[in-house]
Amino acid sequence: MARQPRLSFWQIVNMNVGFFGIQFSFGLQQSNMSPIYKYLGADEATLPLLWLAGPVTGLVVQPIIGAMSDRTVTRWGRRTPYFLIGAILCSLGLLAMPFSPTLWMAASLLWILDAANNVTMEPYRAFVSDKLAPPQHSLGFLTQSAFTGLGQTLAYLTPSLLVFFGMDKDATNGSHIPQVVVAAFMIGAVMSIGSILWSLKTSPELPFEPAELERLRAHPIGVRAVLADIALALREMPDTMRRLALVKLFQWYAMFCYWQYIMLSLAKTLYGSTDPASAGFRDAVLLNGQIGAFYNFVAFVAAFALVPFTRRFGAKRMHSACLAVAGASMLSIPLIREPALLFLPMVGIGLAWASIMGNPYVMLAGCIPPERTGVYMGIFNMFIVIPMIIQIFTLPLYYEAGLGGNPENVIRLAGALMLCAALAVLWVRVQPAQAAPAAAGGRADPREAWNAP
Repeated sequence: MARQPRLSFWQIVNMNVGFFGIQFSFGLQQSNMSPIYKYLGADEATLPLLWLAGPVTGLVVQPIIGAMSDRTVTRWGRRTPYFLIGAILCSLGLLAMPFSPTLWMAASLLWILDAANNVTMEPYRAFVSDKLAPPQHSLGFLTQSAFTGLGQTLAYLTPSLLVFFGMDKDATNGSHIPQVVVAAFMIGAVMSIGSILWSLKTSPELPFEPAELERLRAHPIGVRAVLADIALALREMPDTMRRLALVKLFQWYAMFCYWQYIMLSLAKTLYGSTDPASAGFRDAVLLNGQIGAFYNFVAFVAAFALVPFTRRFGAKRMHSACLAVAGASMLSIPLIREPALLFLPMVGIGLAWASIMGNPYVMLAGCIPPERTGVYMGIFNMFIVIPMIIQIFTLPLYYEAGLGGNPENVIRLAGALMLCAALAVLWVRVQPAQAAPAAAGGRADPREAWNAP
């Protein structure tokens, strides 16, 4: 790529607007898939298995797409084709989801929807490293984190806003899915494609340098070459990245527990019912949307507020502190009996969500070679989806015997795991950018691997 110019704040914002649409889609899934599954007849103990689509498609798609985008040469750039194809497929999945007549169709559509989001996600993260010089990485990735917060805030809040503007919260379609949820997914389809098109129009990719273009065209292509590139990257994985794997094991197992069971926990704690046909259940769905919107709004604000603190104290220390606050917040949720008080722990969860979507990538970006950013961003996503897959297959085994069949205890488990993640971050050794291994597999001086933050 051409030498990265220093971009203004608004240029960085424009290049990350597309992340808003991606995260609006994820927010709709997080806040609505468990209720949709319950409306279609799913039971609580096997609920995690129906969330398998996201982790598995992420595990398979993101490393491959990341590696492919590193070596793609088109007139529009290396990452742009993936943004556009993924956004189109995502919009189509969002349009179809709330009209699912059966449980198996909703689960199948989630596979398509998550595959589309994954086609877009890691090339987008690599795009930030492509466009920004290392001193601007923290601002770039934390801006993505801010759009994560904003997109998911609106996704969570949209059903409640539709009720506020006059839609009947009890009106349902033929599949017993509330009409406010149907409308929210329609809005999400527009957001997904519209935000990507905005970023593509305002933030073209940097042109290839002649030498790099020649190298890319000479590079082997095809499935075997891509898989070989992934295998080589795994063997040469930087130490910082390896240590972050343990952090992400705890934090993403915890977040998946939270997303799957928070609404059921609220329904039981505050409304005394987990019956999807009850008014209390529908009230819990709307309340979860409201508190979810609030913590994502906190994440939106916190993402920008964290930038100077991350620069001063380091991404590692800030991430540990944010995860610790979130752990304490999750542990407090089952103790709360007044809906208004739930907004207090959401501040802690919002701080952690902002950090989760930004600071690990700040730590990662400084330790990977620029020409292999896509494949390493894809592999790094494996550290997100593998914990989710582990959670999906293990939680049903002890949900009844170990957690008493009580969704509140799943939220307590999530809080404890967040505290474990906060401790695990302190074990990570953060490499400065200049100490990153060379593309040929060279190793940096180990004395330079330790970074005070």
